[in-house]
Amino acid sequence: QVQLVESGGGLVQAGGSLRLSCAASGSIFSINAMGWYRQAPGKQRELVARITSDGSTNYADSVKGRFTIGRDNAKNTAYLQMNSLKPEDTAVYYCDAFVVATIGSHLQVWGQGTLVTVSS
Repeated sequence: QVQLVESGGGLVQAGGSLRLSCAASGSIFSINAMGWYRQAPGKQRELVARITSDGSTNYADSVKGRFTIGRDNAKNTAYLQMNSLKPEDTAVYYCDAFVVATIGSHLQVWGQGTLVTVSS
């Protein structure tokens, strides 16, 4: 079993910052890409940012220059630093990871989500 636990969401005013964390635990051999998605009310889940095991990153156009994804491979943790937040960033943020488990299976694992609310 592999689990992802997100933390760091909350309420912030427009222009403010938040830092989300995503910690993976369980029977992990290695983790390939990790990513952050978000889903606003009435909208589809969308990719916000992704980072590979070697540190390559890609971002949604809407967050480029404001959000930064990072990871600590030793801690099996990914981060999302969100600056200059806008009301349209309000959503539930989900972390995912492509994991190779110790038994050899390849899994895409999702966290439970953390709510980010940006007030105007």
